[in-house]
Amino acid sequence: MTSHQVQLLFLDLALILLLARGLGALAARIGQPPVVGEILAGILLGPTLFDGAITDRLFPDDVRPFLVALAQIGVALFMFIVGMELEHRALRGRARATAGAALGSTLVPFVLGIGLALFLLQDHQTGQRAAFLVFIGLSVSVTAFPVLARILADRGLSRTHIGGLALATAALVDAVAWSALAAVQAVVGGADDYWRVALLLPFTAVLFLLRPLLRRVFAPKGPGQPVSSWGIAVALIGALLSAAATEAMGMHYIFGAFLFGVVMPREGIGAVRDELCERTGQVTTLLLPVYFVVAGLKVDLRGVGLSGIAELGAILLVAVGGKVSGTYIGARTQGLPARSSAMLAALMNTRGLTELVILGVGLQLGLLDGRLYSLMVVMALVTTAMTGPLLHLIDQRTEAGRHDDEDAPDCRADKAAATDRADTGGRGSHAVG
Repeated sequence: MTSHQVQLLFLDLALILLLARGLGALAARIGQPPVVGEILAGILLGPTLFDGAITDRLFPDDVRPFLVALAQIGVALFMFIVGMELEHRALRGRARATAGAALGSTLVPFVLGIGLALFLLQDHQTGQRAAFLVFIGLSVSVTAFPVLARILADRGLSRTHIGGLALATAALVDAVAWSALAAVQAVVGGADDYWRVALLLPFTAVLFLLRPLLRRVFAPKGPGQPVSSWGIAVALIGALLSAAATEAMGMHYIFGAFLFGVVMPREGIGAVRDELCERTGQVTTLLLPVYFVVAGLKVDLRGVGLSGIAELGAILLVAVGGKVSGTYIGARTQGLPARSSAMLAALMNTRGLTELVILGVGLQLGLLDGRLYSLMVVMALVTTAMTGPLLHLIDQRTEAGRHDDEDAPDCRADKAAATDRADTGGRGSHAVG
């Protein structure tokens, strides 16, 4: 690297952090997840504004590879945390409700997404037609588990029944999504890569066999003892090596990082795992905003036009309509009340960073062109921003329903009183007679 490249890299990192943190804080003040502001920061730094002049000046082509490298490390560690935070016990006691909601939340938008893909193929031709159909169906079916967890925590819903159900459903939906994306990448990779993809099964088995050893490494040495620097090193080394292994198999590196997080032990090291997530998260706090900007540099909305707006409308209609209706129907079939089903549907519509990661894979595989990628990023931003207002609307309607119920007992009380008087009168007549 030249001295000029080093200067620009540090300047870019400072600017990215400043803008991402500033817009993230602003988003939080208006009741939105900070990730909404951070994604918006990436779009604002992209070529959409000022005809790309700012982008070319601040992020020249000779500096972008370094930003991409930092962004990839950040996403790998983020996916490791996502895998580590998937709580297997969340399914206990609610497996049936979770399965019903997850099935509706995945199947309905996926089927509608295939129809959307057929519509999009008119202007976005690709040599991988079948993979494109599956990918679009997948991209409108995903839920952002980490963003959802943050929304639940901010609203005090994490320990409620609906919060636990939402986390369990999102975990199951995400597991299906990552598996389907892995299959899509295997198909697009070509026949020469099939033998390498087959190595994923023995690799996964080896990781699970290492779980007892990991439990010994991370077992707390005593009450209140923090994670050792050696423990942090083992976690990061394992996540990065696992990411490198799946990349070598012809899969995306995010699968390996995510998988290593999944196999991390749970039992007996809850406090240690929480601290590990927090300390690893401090690294992603620096690097994830870089990913938003790298993603935003590819978003160009200058030449969208009327046809692009029509496509965006169709994408939003399928993404929101399919996700909300599918989750609601799936939850209702399992006996959940209407309000809980509506809240769950609104929560599962959250996409956020998980969607950006999947879209990045689609762009890398050549399944998405620049314009369609840009429209899908806007969809991810809009659907994530919708979650708060949808929950607020459900609460308002519930309050209105409560007021109606408060009036209804008066009517029922009058009927009950009349019935009591009639019964009393009848008993009195009988007694006199």
